[in-house]
Amino acid sequence: MTAKTISSPRVAVVLPCYNEEAAIGRTVADFRAALPDAVIYVYDNNSRDRTVEVAKAAGAIVRSERGQGKGHVVRRMFADVDADIYVMADGDATYDAAAAPRLISRLLDEQLDMVVGARESEVQAAYRRGHRLGNAMLTGILTQLFGRSFSDILSGYRVFSRRFVKSFPVLSQGFEIETEISVHSLELRMPVAEEVTAYGARPEGSESKLSTYRDGWRILKTILNLFRLEKPILFFGLIGLALLLLAIGFAVPLVLTYLDTGLVPRLPTALLSTGLVILATLSFMTGLILDTVVRGRREVRRLFYLAYPAPGTD
Repeated sequence: MTAKTISSPRVAVVLPCYNEEAAIGRTVADFRAALPDAVIYVYDNNSRDRTVEVAKAAGAIVRSERGQGKGHVVRRMFADVDADIYVMADGDATYDAAAAPRLISRLLDEQLDMVVGARESEVQAAYRRGHRLGNAMLTGILTQLFGRSFSDILSGYRVFSRRFVKSFPVLSQGFEIETEISVHSLELRMPVAEEVTAYGARPEGSESKLSTYRDGWRILKTILNLFRLEKPILFFGLIGLALLLLAIGFAVPLVLTYLDTGLVPRLPTALLSTGLVILATLSFMTGLILDTVVRGRREVRRLFYLAYPAPGTD
């Protein structure tokens, strides 16, 4: 096997796509102009319009993923496509393809594993108010739970190294995939960065597939689930603390009555308080045990990640 030169990495543009007949041709053309040497893949997700035909006519390699949802598509793309650098964007022509060389240059120059294209839009129609508010709220929650975050965790415009893509176990099914990607990089403390990029409105005839409330709820559940999986000692510790405080709240009147009269008149309340203390103890112990398991699993993921060379090296 011959070594790849640092100056000519293999770049793949991967575009998950669903019913984007009106936008996919322009998207492919824009990335072809920005990255003439890249291989452009369009992964169709059961489109019912002419997305596949338009993408092929534009010169993209078109593949299909039958499992409905963006998470399924990203899992398939990361598994099937072989490259040194991966540029992922949506097929709706809203992301600035011309910024791709800049994102790639930063990834290579600083040997990063991911560069996020943080969206900046001057077009009101490009970014619905509910989506902007939801993004800010979810970003804030992620920062509180994991200590650090990105300014735009829901951006679909990202450049990845090979070692990120090939060591990332995609578990999400839908639009929560961006949240999972962000948490994965934060938990393994990968070298990552953000670059502000333009974000435009969809072309006429193209409609958003994102539901503000349904997908926002799914993303929130994903954050909480990842919090439970990645930080069990804190997650179960908070539950144990809540149970313990509740038990104390029930027990204080009983103790005061006992000290005053020597009697325990409300035996069911005493039993409830005792049971809550037992549950609180079990919750604390569960967090301690799972924290040991998570540390071992994180070490394995880290070692698997380190099996691949850093971007910009042989």
